[in-house]
Parts: sequence; C-alpha cells; structure tokens
Amino acid sequence: MTKLLEGKVALVTGAGHGIGRGHALELAKHGAKVVVNDLGTSVHGEGKGKDADAVVDVIRAAGGQAAANYGDVSDETQAEEMVSQAVTDFGKLDILVNNAGIVRDKSIWNMPVADFDLVMNVHVRGTWLTSHFAAQYWKSRYEAEGAPVGGRIINTTSGAGLQGNFGQSNYATAKAAIAGLTQTISLELAKFGVTVNCISPAAATRITASVATWDFTAAEADEIDAETFDPMDPSVSSPVVAWLASDEAGFISGQVIRAVRDKIDWLKPWAPVAELTSGNKRWDAEKLGSQLSRFVFATRAPGLQA
Repeated sequence: MTKLLEGKVALVTGAGHGIGRGHALELAKHGAKVVVNDLGTSVHGEGKGKDADAVVDVIRAAGGQAAANYGDVSDETQAEEMVSQAVTDFGKLDILVNNAGIVRDKSIWNMPVADFDLVMNVHVRGTWLTSHFAAQYWKSRYEAEGAPVGGRIINTTSGAGLQGNFGQSNYATAKAAIAGLTQTISLELAKFGVTVNCISPAAATRITASVATWDFTAAEADEIDAETFDPMDPSVSSPVVAWLASDEAGFISGQVIRAVRDKIDWLKPWAPVAELTSGNKRWDAEKLGSQLSRFVFATRAPGLQA
C-alpha cells in the first residue's frame, strides 16, 4: 500500500526538538524524505549545535531517508541553501514546514528592543525567507512544466498570536504576523498549485516549559488513555501537518487550524461581528460613544460585558 507522502520531499525547520521533531518524524513515517533543519540554539536563541543529527538518526534507523541542515532561517543565504539542499539531496522539494522559533519573554516595559527584534527576525523573517525561496523554486517548476506543482507550505502560529498572552508582545506579534502571511501567500501561490496553511499547536516543549502549565479537570483526566495517548506530547498535532502536506489536502489553503490535545478547530480570520451605519452621514464624534456602546453591548461582542 502506498504511503500518504510516498515520493515527497520535505523541509522542516526547527526540527531538532519538540513540535518540529514530531513533524519531521511523522512526515518520514508516511514516506517523505526529510531535510531536518535546526540551528541548535537554546529556546532563547543562544548558541549553535547539531541537534538535527539525532532526528536524522531516528528517521534512518526506522528505514527512512533524511539529511541534516544546521542553517539559520533568518539568514537570507542560509535559508536559500536549505531549500536548495532538499533539491540537491533528494531531487526536489514538495513540502515546507516552518516551525523554527524562539522566545524572549518580558512585559513590554521591561523588554529590550533587541529581544523584540530577534524574536520577530526568527519567526517572521525566517518563515518569509524559506517561503520566498520555496516559492521561487515552485514558480520555476510551474513555468518549466506548464502544470500545477502541488507544493505545500505549513506555517506555525500559536494561541499567543491568535489571542494574546501577557509577557509575549514580541512572540505574539510574530505569530499573528505569520497567520497574516499565510493568508496572503496562499493567494499568491494558488496559480502554481501550491497550498499554504497555518497550524496552531500546543504541547509540552522546551519553550512552553517556561511559560505554561497544563491543568486538566478530573473528568478530562479520566477520559485520557494514558497508555495510548499523551495529550501534551509534542507530536500531537503532527498527523494534521502530515495530512495538510499530502495530495489529499489540495483543496484547503489560506486556513488556520488549531490542533490541541484531541481537538481540531478551524479558525476564522478577522471578520465583522455586526455592522453599525451612519446612514450616509458623517459620524458625529460627540454622539458616537453612546451609539457604539449600545451597539457593542447589543451584539454582545466577545470579551465585552454590559
């Protein structure tokens, strides 16, 4: 029986640990050849290493094919090289999973500007750069072959980016930007048969260990089969990524999907909740407050109370 991703080639960034590692192993399990990228830094972006090697070893030991890449996604040359490596090592690139990221958490009044810039650099610039070079590759293939190439990009956002989180004005901003980037480049790459989607996972990882605790109610705890399912395993969202990377998912693009524990939520982008009109008249600032107050409370906008 043919595997879901048989014959596909994937590049997964930030795949030396945690969620990215889970994605790389899941893609390989379903037949993809994987370039495992990881700069080998700490969760704060410090140092360098060859953490990708251990993941490559696991894939190869299971009979799969993989190659390590130690590049920095935020460096233009290195981002281009990791895309090129997939083509050089395995003949092509079909799947790009942008997962690399770091955190430097502080309240906005305490956060050094450098910490904001670095987090934005890794998450936003890094996601854009790899997508940029993958897009150039797929465009050239489309022009040469005259047919849709079926590429897949799966980006990574988070609950912080979608709903905010205290102490993460840099990280949350970056993750929100990635959701917007996903929607935009899904439109730009549709012509080439490339889909672009965004996964919002949650799991116990090196990053979340410093900012999150996981509490389950007694009822929820009773429902968890500890022998077969760890709801906070870093790979819990990886099957969703594997399916989004497959040919079966060619009809879905520009979407944000939240995959947490045993639940998958399809999230809508910013959309009007209700509409207030001036009746083709200029708004009167002195009257606007009372109009908006009655309007907002009447529609019971999320997060607001009468």
